Amino acid sequence: MTVQSPILPVTTADIDAAATVLAGVAVRTPLLSPPVLSEVLGARVFVKPEVLQRTGSFKFRGAYNKLSSIPENARSNGVVAFSSGNHAQGVAHAAQLLKMRATIVMPSDAPAAKRERTKAYGAEVVLYDRDMEDREAIAREIAGKRGATVVPPYDDPLVIAGQGTAGREIAEDLQALGVAPDVVVVPASGGGLIAGVSTAVKARFPQARMIVAEPAGFDDHARSLRSGHREAHDAKGRTICDALMAAIPGEITFAVNSRLLSGAVSVSDEEVGRAMGFAFRELKLVVEPGGAVGLAALLAGRLDIAGKTVVILLSGGNVDADLYAKLIA
Repeated sequence: MTVQSPILPVTTADIDAAATVLAGVAVRTPLLSPPVLSEVLGARVFVKPEVLQRTGSFKFRGAYNKLSSIPENARSNGVVAFSSGNHAQGVAHAAQLLKMRATIVMPSDAPAAKRERTKAYGAEVVLYDRDMEDREAIAREIAGKRGATVVPPYDDPLVIAGQGTAGREIAEDLQALGVAPDVVVVPASGGGLIAGVSTAVKARFPQARMIVAEPAGFDDHARSLRSGHREAHDAKGRTICDALMAAIPGEITFAVNSRLLSGAVSVSDEEVGRAMGFAFRELKLVVEPGGAVGLAALLAGRLDIAGKTVVILLSGGNVDADLYAKLIA
């Protein structure tokens, strides 16, 4: 069921404006068409490797767009964000470039590589217990004391517009090739990336089917799309896809995604690990678990794509070396 909402929180004009802000700062990642992937899947497959973006994920786009909007007289108070790692690094690096103070609230079980890289960008890291504490409440308390700006990981129009520049690039590159996509597969946690990408892609290719990919059990988007309203998943444990563990779609993101998405697929941790190994061996790309769910879904046959034109967005490449070595083996 699709919900018809009058809200238009993010438009193509917002994404165009974000592209102007990001020009010369964010990496315009290429749109690849690996022959081996097309042969294996029996389709014409394109890959958008946001693993090559600054900080190793798409998150830099939205973070920089958001931070750039903060008035000069408010920048000295800094920013506060809450994230398991990729948004953390995106905000930390954006703040570094804009000479702002950044404090990031991160779960104590976040991958060490993500914690260390966040600190390396100059941010203060505040750890919390994912099971016992509310990260957003902690962030807002810190921001309130300092007069800092809170930078949400996904439920913010400027963040969504920044992420949407990845979709804008996909659409522009496909148009330049004279190719129209049948299916576009994008990972989601809170839904900011796929909301932005869908807005940009559907504006130029309205027939494209936008598919959200999630870890098995963490299927809040699938549940929400079926019911027509925001629903939480009921996963009790963990997934190796640490970047995709939001409990429920964002309010703003679902206002977009409920209208633009065509469906959802989910994959097991084992299937994700196999996809990461495939990306390493065949595509020569390092992809983190959460970034590989779309590729995993196609390799596992979750979608009928035979003879179609498909785009997969690989959203990030930040993964601990030990876990990576284990998974690709």
